[in-house]
Amino acid sequence: MSLFKNVITFITPPENWRIPVLLLSGALSGIAIYALYVSNAVSYLSDSPATCVNCHVMGPQYATWFHSSHREAATCNDCHVPQDNIFKHYAFKAQDGLRHAYMFTVGDIPDPIIMHEAGQRTVQANCQRCHEATNHQVSVGYTTYEDAEKAAGKLCWDCHRDVPHGTVRSSAAVPQSILPVPESPMPEWLRRMTEN
Repeated sequence: MSLFKNVITFITPPENWRIPVLLLSGALSGIAIYALYVSNAVSYLSDSPATCVNCHVMGPQYATWFHSSHREAATCNDCHVPQDNIFKHYAFKAQDGLRHAYMFTVGDIPDPIIMHEAGQRTVQANCQRCHEATNHQVSVGYTTYEDAEKAAGKLCWDCHRDVPHGTVRSSAAVPQSILPVPESPMPEWLRRMTEN
């Protein structure tokens, strides 16, 4: 019991600091909750491809996927997130999502968008997972990302360059595409105030 009392004593601010600390904690909590709401953070737990368009720069990737044959069989996460277990799946989504959020926030977005190494490893493994039967029928075999790095095989997109995204060189690649627009997080009462 003394450990519990020691922890409480340690985290409790001095008497004259309690109100400012409570106000600051409340303000920071409010900002954090608002940021999660505005960023539509809960949507990132799903596998909906429309979630990827929350970042405007992903429009061309969404539009080209939408018009590909993969649309009928695979979502973005089916290809771009590990599928071998749920823990790796969500850990990768969290790590990649934070990386994307940082890049989007500071404006460090390459054009064209290029997958980083972890993404390439994941996509290669998922191509082979989905197309395993086809690979064995045509005697292509199984090339890992590591094999391709040692020139002991090719990555799937070395030959299938335009699958499933087509040729996306920049955001100008699909100027007439129709994209799902995320709903505005602005509350109705605030929207009415701004319209007047």
